[in-house]
Amino acid sequence: MISRRGLLAAMLASAALPACGEVMTSSPRPKLRGDDRGAGKAAPGQKSAVTTDAEALVQAAKLTGTVGFVLMDAKTGAVLEGREAGTALPPASVTKAVTALYALEKLGSGRRFVTRLLATGPIQGGVIQGDLVLAGGGDATLQTDQLGDLAARLAKRGVKGVSGRLLYWEGALPYAAHIAADQPDQVGYNPALSGLNLNFNRVHFEWKKAGADWSVAMDARGERFIPQVSMVGMKVASRETPLYTYKGGASREDWTVASGALGKGGSRWLPVRLTGLYTAEVFRTLAKAQGVTLPEGQAVQALPRSDELARVESEALPEVLRGMLRWSTNITAECSGLSASGAGSIAASGQAMTAWVRQSFAVGASFADHSGLGGASRISAQDMAQILLRAARDGRGLKPILRDVGMKDAQGKVIKGHPVKVMAKSGTLNFVSALAGYITPPGGREMIFAIFTGDPARRDAVPVAARENPPGSEAWISRSRKLQGQLISRWASLYA
Repeated sequence: MISRRGLLAAMLASAALPACGEVMTSSPRPKLRGDDRGAGKAAPGQKSAVTTDAEALVQAAKLTGTVGFVLMDAKTGAVLEGREAGTALPPASVTKAVTALYALEKLGSGRRFVTRLLATGPIQGGVIQGDLVLAGGGDATLQTDQLGDLAARLAKRGVKGVSGRLLYWEGALPYAAHIAADQPDQVGYNPALSGLNLNFNRVHFEWKKAGADWSVAMDARGERFIPQVSMVGMKVASRETPLYTYKGGASREDWTVASGALGKGGSRWLPVRLTGLYTAEVFRTLAKAQGVTLPEGQAVQALPRSDELARVESEALPEVLRGMLRWSTNITAECSGLSASGAGSIAASGQAMTAWVRQSFAVGASFADHSGLGGASRISAQDMAQILLRAARDGRGLKPILRDVGMKDAQGKVIKGHPVKVMAKSGTLNFVSALAGYITPPGGREMIFAIFTGDPARRDAVPVAARENPPGSEAWISRSRKLQGQLISRWASLYA
């Protein structure tokens, strides 16, 4: 049974397709044996039909743009096959595999992200004599149910109210209004982030037909709690397009939605920009349900002198990253990367990770962020494979937290019970698709692979407003994923 946290993450990941990412970036070293133009030639002792068959699969996929891949022996690093392996392409969420390595080294496997309740004065007669502070610690995985548990712990200490203010502090990480600037307003995989986050910084919008009109609700639902949200509003507008409009202020966020798109009813998650205020409002509502009356939340720029009353901790970093790799949660990647770098912005943090990758793995990749959502990052298949090779040899902890994506048949469907494991990270943007990881047959040769396909020019030509699901992208990605499965199946058969 999937937990609420897993379900929310899954919904976020599914909403991220096709505009969200799971790819890699680029680099010119190390060079393949020979050059990419020789990929169609037979290696010594290898039948020429092997690479010819791979090329036939590529041509049959009919993908615009570039198809690059490399296959290496995991023990020796020898290149078994390659095509356009040195060509740098936009990442997408394969970037998250690099982010996981970065965070594990910089933060350590024991790191947990902590959200705390602090009091600036003593509790007397059930009232805090001073302010109550909700202090974020950069936890991207905090959910409504955990916030409800935090409120319950406060009530258990006998707190009924405060003489001062309810403050919230989100300064553990720099605030960003969005992860990538080139995405539509309404996509839930591109929210704001700060040191205080909730529900991957998304609010649940639900609508139902009510006579000639619609009833709408905005809430921060969890598994056990469904608090209503008032600081984010929604109005139904009598129009066909645009689908959504958004207007943000200092204390409110207001949406409109086109009536022509609503039908009889439905729901979706929308991004939140006022992350700290959103979390504070939800906490205030949950606290009230526990008998704790609090004023409206106010932002505070620096933590005051205070004592801790209660806390909630994330899972240990490897488990946080495992969830990120499985569900491809962009905000988890960005918060983990920012925590690791200590940089003041997503762009600066991406640059810090770029420098670390070049120093640690001797490759020339370039990262604009930690999630792969931005289109400016670049990495080549050979450089990604080199990172995976070194990471496995050094025991850096990535392989154990990667997901088994399964062996696929000729139509791209997972073959249940197949003995070959494919531990990998996928990546998807509009007209960009990637997959990289480890092929592990039972008792045979383990291999490392990276497959990058991308048409950046075609992606960039899509207007921002249309990037949630542009025409042609879904079919393009489907063909790319089918090609990935065919190549892996072929390699497992030929080389394992």
